Amino acid sequence: MSSELPRWVQIAVIPLINLILAFLVSGIVVLIIGEDPVEAVGILIWGAFGWGEGIGYTLYYTTNFIFTGLAFAVAYHCGLFNIGAEGQAYLGGLGVALVALYLDFLPLPIIVILAIAAAALFGAAWAFIPAYLQAKRGSHVVITTIMFNFIASALMVYLLVNVMSAPGKMAPESRSFVEGARLPFMYTAAGWFGIPMAKSPLNLTFIWALICSFGVWVLIWRTRLGFEIRTNGINPAAAVYAGMSPARLTIIAMAISGGLAGFLAVNEILGVQHRLLLDFTAGYGFVGIAVALMGRSHPLGILFSALLFGALYQGGAELSFEKPAITREMIVVIQGLVILFAGALEFMVQPRLAAIYARLRSAPSAGEG
Repeated sequence: MSSELPRWVQIAVIPLINLILAFLVSGIVVLIIGEDPVEAVGILIWGAFGWGEGIGYTLYYTTNFIFTGLAFAVAYHCGLFNIGAEGQAYLGGLGVALVALYLDFLPLPIIVILAIAAAALFGAAWAFIPAYLQAKRGSHVVITTIMFNFIASALMVYLLVNVMSAPGKMAPESRSFVEGARLPFMYTAAGWFGIPMAKSPLNLTFIWALICSFGVWVLIWRTRLGFEIRTNGINPAAAVYAGMSPARLTIIAMAISGGLAGFLAVNEILGVQHRLLLDFTAGYGFVGIAVALMGRSHPLGILFSALLFGALYQGGAELSFEKPAITREMIVVIQGLVILFAGALEFMVQPRLAAIYARLRSAPSAGEG
């Protein structure tokens, strides 16, 4: 039945309907606690897009979700569920911090290039181990990537407490990067060209996220490797018959996925925090799964989906401030409902839409008869 629907319906209409359903259920929840759902939505939208600083924060969150959404999507196209973006981003942060802390005598452009490379290398290396275990030993990548999230967290605690902690400080974090090893904020870069912009954590990593989105589109849909990845994801038996190696593709796809997840650290560590610290991943890796599913694992869809979740994060913070009855926990519930309808209930409306579409197509021919 799903194959009868046009692709634009599957890519655009179904996610939009699921989003509307999620907001309707969220509105009922808001109504139950005694608040006006329409007013709440207005505050949420204004908080995300109604003022300069809010837009900056929205795009800052969007940047993180683009990376984690792309990371999940690349693995998903190969038939893999990479649940380890959190751990891969953690290790990417370690790579970024090592460059910014110990190569800070280099010019900023060189530091940025090396930090991006280190984030990709460390993230890919952390994803390589679960990929190898599945490809060569049959260990399921979902289980191993989840386990590696905990290992990465424990490793980071050890390093920040015993090895990389700043001298004279009790906090589990590294020393701050020098000014010459910090990625400029977007408002700073805009100021170079005389363009006024509100201050926010948005930095030049956003541009890198857009470049990565285009790069993933080229990789998956315009290269031989991308064709092999998609073939393995759709029909592994056909891939083997065509002479492709599922083990090789598994390792490559997971390494690319881990590298993309590592780029989250470029935004957070090099662009905003300017030091290595605990919990900078803040659950972005798990939300990235919903971002990818809602965006149908296509870079363009992921961009819009990431923007939606960025707006929910920023607008939700403003909503909880303006309406104390709608707490941060309530905002998490709303985000969870969006994830529920975009993920677990993704195809709930598809059979009904397929039936309606079939009737509309058959109506003209029936009238002619």
